[in-house]
Amino acid sequence: MSEKPDDDPFHDCEFGPDAVLGTRTFHDVLFTDDTETPVNVLTGETPAHSQATVEEAKAFAASIDTDTPQIALPASVETQVETQSKPYTSAAFFHYKATGSLELHRAYHAAYDSDAFSVDFEADYESGNLTITVERTRDS
Repeated sequence: MSEKPDDDPFHDCEFGPDAVLGTRTFHDVLFTDDTETPVNVLTGETPAHSQATVEEAKAFAASIDTDTPQIALPASVETQVETQSKPYTSAAFFHYKATGSLELHRAYHAAYDSDAFSVDFEADYESGNLTITVERTRDS
């Protein structure tokens, strides 16, 4: 690590770059066609607001106006019921709900924002798996 915090993209992080270097797959974290939706106990049907396809979820995530690529994550059944929302939500690809911890979220974010690392991801909406790859750039 460098002596000046401005030179170290991980200065606010609990984890250093070694925690995110390489390729890691996070299983069953993305919205899929099998994402749980509420069912009306009287009719046995899923409410219209909770009916959605992966294509709709991907389009929604892509429509978010941000410089950080977004993914579609499943919304909890409770959220769908309470807010009458779709069964998905959008978040940065390194969001803690996908990576499993705030510490990893911060480390991936630091790597993504740094020119010293290249960060790629693959969102496989069929399996629900998210794969993130972090490598040091040649210039670092």
